[in-house]
Amino acid sequence: MTTPVSSPQTAIPQTAVPQIAMVLAAGLGLRMRPLTLDRPKPLIPILGKPLLDHALDRLAASGVATAVVNNHYLGGMIVDHLADRREPAIVASPEKRILETGGGIKHALPLLGDAPILTVNADILWLDGPTPALKRLAAFWDPQTMDALLLMMATTKSAGYEGPGDYHMDPLGRLTRRGESELSPFVFAGVQIVKPELFAQNTPDGAFSSNLIWDRAQEAGRLYGIAHDGLWFHIGTPDGLTECEELLAIGGVRAVAH
Repeated sequence: MTTPVSSPQTAIPQTAVPQIAMVLAAGLGLRMRPLTLDRPKPLIPILGKPLLDHALDRLAASGVATAVVNNHYLGGMIVDHLADRREPAIVASPEKRILETGGGIKHALPLLGDAPILTVNADILWLDGPTPALKRLAAFWDPQTMDALLLMMATTKSAGYEGPGDYHMDPLGRLTRRGESELSPFVFAGVQIVKPELFAQNTPDGAFSSNLIWDRAQEAGRLYGIAHDGLWFHIGTPDGLTECEELLAIGGVRAVAH
């Protein structure tokens, strides 16, 4: 158990990163067309490296041993692309029909074990601050008080993001979803630590969103977040991809992205 901290934005990491991660790579990528007509979105390259590899490299660098990678749309391309990868070790979780984020994790539960896991969206890109984001998450994770710990990004610092945000966050990191007509200062950055058993408890058998899990955790007072202190890029459209590459190429950030 991690010792609770009064300021989750500044504590020093001390806890090991979960050994198993679920990488969500089964989306249809409709908003990225025409780039996704012949490949799944996670295999779209940014600065010469597929988005999926950026995510897996972050996992490997933080000591994650195994990544369960789901696939659906053009899933064979993802399996082939990962065939020779060794760090982290890859386990495929194919989906015959799209199951969304929550359903995809539930489908993969036999592969994930019982301990808390990382989940990472395969179609995002982040750069770490002084301490890797995955290690910061691990340091703040407390299974006695949390069911899910989300990496959050300030909307005002998010490259390419123009939405209303997802959550409010109090000084201890507790999250509250924004109201329907509200703006909120933080958007989910696509990375979390979560207890996998939550996806098996009174959840649909087919497709459902992880929002179901987060809403239940919030109601129980067990949904927390930590603000990302590095760069984060929202890549939702071909124009957003171009903007991201242009920003990364400025000021030597390109080298860091590799």
